[in-house]
Amino acid sequence: MRGLAINRNKLKRIEFLRSRGYSLPEISQLTKVPKSTVFRYVNDIKILPEYLDNWYGKRGGSRKRKERKILAATQEGKKLVKRLSIKEKVLVLAMLYWAEGGKNDFNFTNTEGEMVRVFVKILKEKFMVNDDRLRINLRLYEDLDEDICKEYWAKIIGIPANQILSINRLPGKKMGKLKYGMCRVRILKGGDVLKQINGIIKAVSGVLSP
Repeated sequence: MRGLAINRNKLKRIEFLRSRGYSLPEISQLTKVPKSTVFRYVNDIKILPEYLDNWYGKRGGSRKRKERKILAATQEGKKLVKRLSIKEKVLVLAMLYWAEGGKNDFNFTNTEGEMVRVFVKILKEKFMVNDDRLRINLRLYEDLDEDICKEYWAKIIGIPANQILSINRLPGKKMGKLKYGMCRVRILKGGDVLKQINGIIKAVSGVLSP
């Protein structure tokens, strides 16, 4: 079963259009068949050589449309955010910690560099945590270059690479997006900071409770 059943004439029409380089939206519009169904029927259909240039041109157009949408969304996001007050920054910090932080002691772990950068930046600004109090631990798969990963996370956090002293090696190769491994941020004597963050989390939860 290849999904939604369609009659033979419509199937031939789909195959004909695809072989001529028509895109999924175009075929769907012309045949009145959902795009998801069209997709199932066109996987094995080759574009005829004389239509390949047109086909590649459409694919490039799709990428450009996607890029334009991303740019528009980014600009809209900048208009919405503009500048963040210290109160708003603290809420961002608390929500990040709520999602990715430890429960019993202060530690924040993530693989996304921008998330770690934002978290540490607000941490320094609001809670006056200096670099000497930061304790950075990296978890790296065995095929990752330790020096490259240390340089990356040091730049993200804004500290010298030689301040990253703790490296845990994981067996196997990097998975998915773990290009630079996982970074865990801890604070020396971070109990008071954790209490304040947990207090903010509970306050937000209370305000937004049913």
